[in-house]
Amino acid sequence: MSAVSLALWTVRFLVVALVVAGTIGTILKDRYTTAQWFEFVLFGLTIGSLYAQVALGYTMVYGVLRLINFAHGDIMMCGAFAGYFVATPLENSGFLEVHPVLGMTAILAAGMVVSGVIAVLTERIAYRPFRRVQGFAPLICAFGVSFFLEQTFRGLFGSSVKSYPAPKWEGVEFHWAGLSVPGVDVLVIVLAVAFMAVLYLIVQKTRMGMAMRAVSEDGEAAALMGVDVGKVIVFTFALGGAMAGIAGVFYAFLFKQVYFYMGFTPGIKAFGGAVLGGIGSVPGAMLGGFFLGLVESVGPSLFLDGIGIKAPYELRDVIAYTLMILVLVFRPQGILGEHMAKKRA
Repeated sequence: MSAVSLALWTVRFLVVALVVAGTIGTILKDRYTTAQWFEFVLFGLTIGSLYAQVALGYTMVYGVLRLINFAHGDIMMCGAFAGYFVATPLENSGFLEVHPVLGMTAILAAGMVVSGVIAVLTERIAYRPFRRVQGFAPLICAFGVSFFLEQTFRGLFGSSVKSYPAPKWEGVEFHWAGLSVPGVDVLVIVLAVAFMAVLYLIVQKTRMGMAMRAVSEDGEAAALMGVDVGKVIVFTFALGGAMAGIAGVFYAFLFKQVYFYMGFTPGIKAFGGAVLGGIGSVPGAMLGGFFLGLVESVGPSLFLDGIGIKAPYELRDVIAYTLMILVLVFRPQGILGEHMAKKRA
Protein backbone atom coordinates (compact mmCIF):
# COMPACT_ATOMS: atom_id res chain seq x y z
CA MET A 1 0.00 0.00 0.00
CA SER A 2 1.40 3.37 -1.01
CA ALA A 3 1.73 6.32 1.32
CA VAL A 4 -1.09 8.16 -0.48
CA SER A 5 -3.45 5.20 -0.12
CA LEU A 6 -2.54 4.86 3.54
CA ALA A 7 -3.24 8.56 4.11
CA LEU A 8 -6.61 8.33 2.37
CA TRP A 9 -7.65 5.29 4.39
CA THR A 10 -6.59 7.12 7.55
CA VAL A 11 -8.79 10.06 6.61
CA ARG A 12 -11.69 7.69 5.93
CA PHE A 13 -11.25 6.07 9.33
CA LEU A 14 -11.06 9.41 11.15
CA VAL A 15 -14.18 10.74 9.43
CA VAL A 16 -16.18 7.59 10.21
CA ALA A 17 -14.92 7.60 13.80
CA LEU A 18 -15.89 11.26 14.23
CA VAL A 19 -19.37 10.68 12.80
CA VAL A 20 -19.99 7.58 14.93
CA ALA A 21 -18.64 9.18 18.13
CA GLY A 22 -20.65 12.34 17.58
CA THR A 23 -23.85 10.45 16.82
CA ILE A 24 -23.51 8.25 19.90
CA GLY A 25 -22.71 11.26 22.07
CA THR A 26 -25.74 13.18 20.79
CA ILE A 27 -28.04 10.20 21.38
CA LEU A 28 -26.74 9.74 24.91
CA LYS A 29 -27.17 13.42 25.73
CA ASP A 30 -30.80 13.28 24.57
CA ARG A 31 -30.76 17.03 24.17
CA TYR A 32 -33.20 17.37 21.29
CA THR A 33 -36.90 16.49 21.25
CA THR A 34 -38.70 14.59 18.51
CA ALA A 35 -40.23 17.87 17.32
CA GLN A 36 -36.76 19.43 16.97
CA TRP A 37 -35.43 16.49 14.97
CA PHE A 38 -38.49 16.74 12.76
CA GLU A 39 -37.75 20.43 12.19
CA PHE A 40 -34.16 19.60 11.24
CA VAL A 41 -35.30 16.99 8.72
CA LEU A 42 -38.03 19.23 7.29
CA PHE A 43 -35.65 22.14 6.82
CA GLY A 44 -33.12 19.78 5.25
CA LEU A 45 -35.70 18.59 2.72
CA THR A 46 -36.75 22.18 2.03
CA ILE A 47 -33.27 23.58 1.41
CA GLY A 48 -32.27 20.32 -0.29
CA SER A 49 -35.08 20.74 -2.82
CA LEU A 50 -33.59 24.12 -3.78
CA TYR A 51 -30.07 22.70 -4.04
CA ALA A 52 -31.47 19.92 -6.24
CA GLN A 53 -33.10 22.40 -8.62
CA VAL A 54 -29.90 24.40 -9.04
CA ALA A 55 -27.82 21.22 -9.27
CA LEU A 56 -29.88 20.14 -12.28
CA GLY A 57 -28.59 23.14 -14.20
CA TYR A 58 -24.99 22.24 -13.38
CA THR A 59 -25.40 18.61 -14.39
CA MET A 60 -27.30 19.28 -17.63
CA VAL A 61 -24.80 21.87 -18.87
CA TYR A 62 -21.92 19.59 -17.97
CA GLY A 63 -23.64 16.77 -19.85
CA VAL A 64 -23.81 18.63 -23.17
CA LEU A 65 -20.72 20.86 -22.95
CA ARG A 66 -18.41 19.22 -20.38
CA LEU A 67 -18.36 22.66 -18.73
CA ILE A 68 -18.93 23.57 -15.08
CA ASN A 69 -21.07 26.71 -15.26
CA PHE A 70 -20.01 28.41 -12.04
CA ALA A 71 -22.22 31.39 -12.91
CA HIS A 72 -25.31 29.24 -12.38
CA GLY A 73 -25.78 30.35 -8.77
CA ASP A 74 -25.82 33.96 -9.94
CA ILE A 75 -28.41 33.09 -12.58
CA MET A 76 -30.50 31.91 -9.62
CA MET A 77 -29.94 35.34 -8.05
CA CYS A 78 -31.28 36.99 -11.22
CA GLY A 79 -34.49 35.00 -10.90
CA ALA A 80 -34.84 36.03 -7.25
CA PHE A 81 -34.53 39.70 -8.23
CA ALA A 82 -37.08 39.30 -11.02
CA GLY A 83 -39.49 37.67 -8.60
CA TYR A 84 -38.89 40.46 -6.09
CA PHE A 85 -39.79 43.21 -8.57
CA VAL A 86 -43.03 41.40 -9.42
CA ALA A 87 -43.89 40.31 -5.86
CA THR A 88 -43.45 43.75 -4.28
CA PRO A 89 -46.15 45.60 -6.28
CA LEU A 90 -48.45 42.58 -6.02
CA GLU A 91 -48.00 42.63 -2.24
CA ASN A 92 -48.50 46.40 -1.99
CA SER A 93 -51.70 46.23 -4.02
CA GLY A 94 -53.06 43.33 -1.99
CA PHE A 95 -53.31 41.06 -5.05
CA LEU A 96 -50.81 38.52 -3.69
CA GLU A 97 -52.85 38.20 -0.50
CA VAL A 98 -56.23 37.84 -2.20
CA HIS A 99 -55.10 35.74 -5.18
CA PRO A 100 -52.10 33.70 -3.96
CA VAL A 101 -52.16 31.17 -6.82
CA LEU A 102 -52.21 33.79 -9.58
CA GLY A 103 -49.68 35.91 -7.69
CA MET A 104 -47.21 33.04 -7.20
CA THR A 105 -47.68 32.01 -10.83
CA ALA A 106 -46.71 35.50 -11.98
CA ILE A 107 -43.72 35.64 -9.63
CA LEU A 108 -42.43 32.21 -10.66
CA ALA A 109 -42.98 33.02 -14.34
CA ALA A 110 -40.92 36.20 -13.98
CA GLY A 111 -38.10 34.31 -12.28
CA MET A 112 -38.14 31.55 -14.90
CA VAL A 113 -38.19 33.90 -17.89
CA VAL A 114 -35.48 36.26 -16.64
CA SER A 115 -33.14 33.49 -15.50
CA GLY A 116 -33.78 31.48 -18.68
CA VAL A 117 -33.04 34.45 -20.93
CA ILE A 118 -29.89 35.39 -19.02
CA ALA A 119 -28.70 31.77 -19.15
CA VAL A 120 -29.21 31.67 -22.94
CA LEU A 121 -27.43 35.01 -23.39
CA THR A 122 -24.59 33.72 -21.21
CA GLU A 123 -24.19 30.70 -23.48
CA ARG A 124 -24.39 32.79 -26.65
CA ILE A 125 -22.03 35.58 -25.62
CA ALA A 126 -19.61 34.00 -23.15
CA TYR A 127 -19.48 30.23 -23.65
CA ARG A 128 -20.07 29.65 -27.37
CA PRO A 129 -16.67 31.07 -28.43
CA PHE A 130 -15.01 28.55 -26.08
CA ARG A 131 -17.01 25.54 -27.26
CA ARG A 132 -14.01 23.95 -28.99
CA VAL A 133 -11.37 25.32 -26.63
CA GLN A 134 -9.48 22.96 -24.36
CA GLY A 135 -7.87 23.86 -21.03
CA PHE A 136 -8.90 26.28 -18.31
CA ALA A 137 -10.17 29.13 -20.51
CA PRO A 138 -13.88 28.10 -20.35
CA LEU A 139 -13.67 27.67 -16.57
CA ILE A 140 -12.08 31.10 -16.12
CA CYS A 141 -14.79 32.53 -18.37
CA ALA A 142 -17.45 30.99 -16.10
CA PHE A 143 -15.96 32.79 -13.08
CA GLY A 144 -15.86 36.00 -15.12
CA VAL A 145 -19.56 35.68 -15.96
CA SER A 146 -20.31 35.14 -12.27
CA PHE A 147 -18.48 38.30 -11.24
CA PHE A 148 -20.08 40.25 -14.11
CA LEU A 149 -23.62 39.31 -13.07
CA GLU A 150 -22.97 40.06 -9.41
CA GLN A 151 -21.44 43.47 -10.04
CA THR A 152 -24.04 44.37 -12.67
CA PHE A 153 -26.89 43.74 -10.25
CA ARG A 154 -24.97 45.53 -7.52
CA GLY A 155 -24.59 48.57 -9.76
CA LEU A 156 -28.20 48.52 -10.94
CA PHE A 157 -29.98 47.79 -7.66
CA GLY A 158 -27.45 48.62 -4.96
CA SER A 159 -25.64 46.46 -2.41
CA SER A 160 -28.26 46.71 0.34
CA VAL A 161 -30.37 43.70 1.29
CA LYS A 162 -33.95 43.94 0.06
CA SER A 163 -36.77 42.37 2.04
CA TYR A 164 -38.98 39.92 0.18
CA PRO A 165 -42.76 40.20 0.67
CA ALA A 166 -44.31 38.06 3.40
CA PRO A 167 -48.02 37.47 2.70
CA LYS A 168 -50.13 36.26 5.60
CA TRP A 169 -50.89 32.89 4.00
CA GLU A 170 -47.20 32.02 4.34
CA GLY A 171 -47.72 31.81 8.10
CA VAL A 172 -50.20 28.92 7.81
CA GLU A 173 -49.09 25.82 9.72
CA PHE A 174 -50.26 22.23 9.52
CA HIS A 175 -50.39 20.13 12.67
CA TRP A 176 -49.92 16.39 12.59
CA ALA A 177 -49.16 13.94 15.45
CA GLY A 178 -48.20 16.82 17.70
CA LEU A 179 -45.76 18.23 15.13
CA SER A 180 -46.00 21.63 13.45
CA VAL A 181 -45.32 21.87 9.72
CA PRO A 182 -44.89 25.39 8.22
CA GLY A 183 -47.02 25.82 5.13
CA VAL A 184 -44.26 27.62 3.22
CA ASP A 185 -41.96 24.61 3.63
CA VAL A 186 -44.66 22.30 2.28
CA LEU A 187 -45.27 24.67 -0.64
CA VAL A 188 -41.58 24.85 -1.55
CA ILE A 189 -41.00 21.09 -1.31
CA VAL A 190 -44.14 20.11 -3.25
CA LEU A 191 -43.66 22.65 -6.04
CA ALA A 192 -39.92 21.95 -6.29
CA VAL A 193 -40.56 18.20 -6.62
CA ALA A 194 -43.29 18.89 -9.19
CA PHE A 195 -41.02 21.08 -11.31
CA MET A 196 -38.19 18.53 -11.09
CA ALA A 197 -40.60 15.78 -12.15
CA VAL A 198 -41.60 17.84 -15.19
CA LEU A 199 -37.95 18.41 -16.08
CA TYR A 200 -37.22 14.69 -15.73
CA LEU A 201 -40.11 13.86 -18.06
CA ILE A 202 -38.84 16.41 -20.57
CA VAL A 203 -35.39 14.84 -20.55
CA GLN A 204 -36.66 11.26 -20.70
CA LYS A 205 -39.84 11.41 -22.80
CA THR A 206 -39.51 14.18 -25.40
CA ARG A 207 -37.60 14.40 -28.67
CA MET A 208 -35.53 17.29 -27.38
CA GLY A 209 -34.78 15.32 -24.23
CA MET A 210 -33.65 12.39 -26.37
CA ALA A 211 -31.42 14.78 -28.30
CA MET A 212 -29.98 16.11 -25.03
CA ARG A 213 -29.13 12.59 -23.90
CA ALA A 214 -27.57 11.80 -27.27
CA VAL A 215 -25.38 14.92 -27.18
CA SER A 216 -24.42 14.12 -23.59
CA GLU A 217 -23.34 10.61 -24.59
CA ASP A 218 -21.41 11.56 -27.73
CA GLY A 219 -21.86 14.99 -29.29
CA GLU A 220 -19.98 14.22 -32.48
CA ALA A 221 -21.96 11.06 -33.16
CA ALA A 222 -25.21 12.88 -32.42
CA ALA A 223 -24.31 15.61 -34.93
CA LEU A 224 -23.58 12.97 -37.58
CA MET A 225 -27.03 11.48 -36.94
CA GLY A 226 -28.68 14.83 -37.69
CA VAL A 227 -29.06 16.28 -34.19
CA ASP A 228 -28.77 20.08 -34.10
CA VAL A 229 -26.21 20.28 -31.30
CA GLY A 230 -26.33 24.07 -31.09
CA LYS A 231 -30.10 24.04 -30.62
CA VAL A 232 -29.80 21.36 -27.94
CA ILE A 233 -27.21 23.40 -26.03
CA VAL A 234 -29.39 26.54 -26.11
CA PHE A 235 -32.41 24.54 -24.91
CA THR A 236 -30.33 23.03 -22.10
CA PHE A 237 -29.23 26.45 -20.87
CA ALA A 238 -32.80 27.77 -21.07
CA LEU A 239 -34.18 24.79 -19.14
CA GLY A 240 -31.46 24.92 -16.49
CA GLY A 241 -31.84 28.68 -16.18
CA ALA A 242 -35.61 28.38 -15.69
CA MET A 243 -35.08 25.85 -12.91
CA ALA A 244 -32.54 28.18 -11.28
CA GLY A 245 -35.06 31.04 -11.48
CA ILE A 246 -37.68 28.94 -9.67
CA ALA A 247 -35.12 28.03 -7.01
CA GLY A 248 -34.20 31.71 -6.63
CA VAL A 249 -37.82 32.71 -5.98
CA PHE A 250 -38.29 29.90 -3.46
CA TYR A 251 -34.98 30.72 -1.75
CA ALA A 252 -35.99 34.37 -1.38
CA PHE A 253 -39.42 33.45 -0.02
CA LEU A 254 -37.79 31.18 2.57
CA PHE A 255 -35.10 33.58 3.78
CA LYS A 256 -36.89 36.86 2.97
CA GLN A 257 -33.76 38.49 1.55
CA VAL A 258 -32.50 39.31 -1.91
CA TYR A 259 -29.13 40.87 -2.68
CA PHE A 260 -26.51 40.74 -5.40
CA TYR A 261 -24.30 38.11 -3.71
CA MET A 262 -27.08 35.76 -2.61
CA GLY A 263 -26.49 33.17 -5.35
CA PHE A 264 -22.84 32.39 -4.62
CA THR A 265 -23.13 30.16 -1.54
CA PRO A 266 -26.21 28.13 -2.61
CA GLY A 267 -24.66 27.85 -6.06
CA ILE A 268 -21.47 26.30 -4.71
CA LYS A 269 -23.46 23.99 -2.45
CA ALA A 270 -25.68 22.96 -5.37
CA PHE A 271 -22.53 22.14 -7.33
CA GLY A 272 -21.53 19.96 -4.38
CA GLY A 273 -24.92 18.28 -4.60
CA ALA A 274 -24.44 17.64 -8.32
CA VAL A 275 -21.00 16.13 -7.66
CA LEU A 276 -22.36 14.10 -4.76
CA GLY A 277 -25.15 12.62 -6.88
CA GLY A 278 -22.97 12.21 -9.95
CA ILE A 279 -22.25 15.11 -12.29
CA GLY A 280 -23.97 14.42 -15.60
CA SER A 281 -26.78 12.39 -14.00
CA VAL A 282 -30.18 14.11 -13.70
CA PRO A 283 -31.52 11.72 -11.01
CA GLY A 284 -28.14 11.98 -9.29
CA ALA A 285 -28.39 15.79 -9.12
CA MET A 286 -31.81 15.53 -7.49
CA LEU A 287 -30.64 12.89 -5.02
CA GLY A 288 -27.42 14.75 -4.24
CA GLY A 289 -29.22 18.04 -3.59
CA PHE A 290 -31.67 16.49 -1.14
CA PHE A 291 -28.92 14.50 0.58
CA LEU A 292 -26.72 17.57 0.96
CA GLY A 293 -29.61 19.57 2.40
CA LEU A 294 -30.34 16.85 4.96
CA VAL A 295 -26.70 16.51 5.98
CA GLU A 296 -26.35 20.29 6.30
CA SER A 297 -29.47 20.56 8.45
CA VAL A 298 -29.26 17.41 10.59
CA GLY A 299 -25.47 16.94 10.59
CA PRO A 300 -24.38 19.73 12.96
CA SER A 301 -26.68 18.60 15.75
CA LEU A 302 -26.24 14.89 15.09
CA PHE A 303 -22.47 14.75 14.53
CA LEU A 304 -20.99 17.77 16.32
CA ASP A 305 -23.13 18.29 19.41
CA GLY A 306 -22.11 14.89 20.74
CA ILE A 307 -18.40 15.74 20.73
CA GLY A 308 -18.82 18.95 22.71
CA ILE A 309 -19.02 21.62 19.98
CA LYS A 310 -20.73 24.59 21.66
CA ALA A 311 -22.56 26.04 18.64
CA PRO A 312 -22.75 23.18 16.14
CA TYR A 313 -25.29 24.80 13.83
CA GLU A 314 -22.85 27.62 13.10
CA LEU A 315 -20.69 25.00 11.36
CA ARG A 316 -23.34 23.72 8.93
CA ASP A 317 -21.49 25.28 5.97
CA VAL A 318 -18.32 23.54 7.11
CA ILE A 319 -20.13 20.19 7.05
CA ALA A 320 -21.53 20.86 3.58
CA TYR A 321 -18.15 21.81 2.11
CA THR A 322 -16.38 18.97 3.92
CA LEU A 323 -18.85 16.50 2.43
CA MET A 324 -18.18 17.91 -1.04
CA ILE A 325 -14.41 17.60 -0.57
CA LEU A 326 -14.71 14.02 0.70
CA VAL A 327 -16.83 13.05 -2.29
CA LEU A 328 -14.35 14.62 -4.71
CA VAL A 329 -11.49 12.75 -3.03
CA PHE A 330 -13.02 9.32 -2.44
CA ARG A 331 -15.77 8.98 -5.04
CA PRO A 332 -15.43 11.68 -7.71
CA GLN A 333 -18.02 9.98 -9.95
CA GLY A 334 -20.67 10.46 -7.24
CA ILE A 335 -23.48 8.19 -6.09
CA LEU A 336 -25.03 7.77 -9.54
CA GLY A 337 -21.99 8.75 -11.59
CA GLU A 338 -22.39 8.80 -15.33
CA HIS A 339 -21.07 6.02 -17.49
CA MET A 340 -19.19 7.76 -20.26
CA ALA A 341 -19.19 6.21 -23.69
CA LYS A 342 -15.73 5.19 -24.86
CA LYS A 343 -14.67 7.10 -27.91
CA ARG A 344 -13.59 4.90 -30.76
CA ALA A 345 -10.43 5.80 -32.60
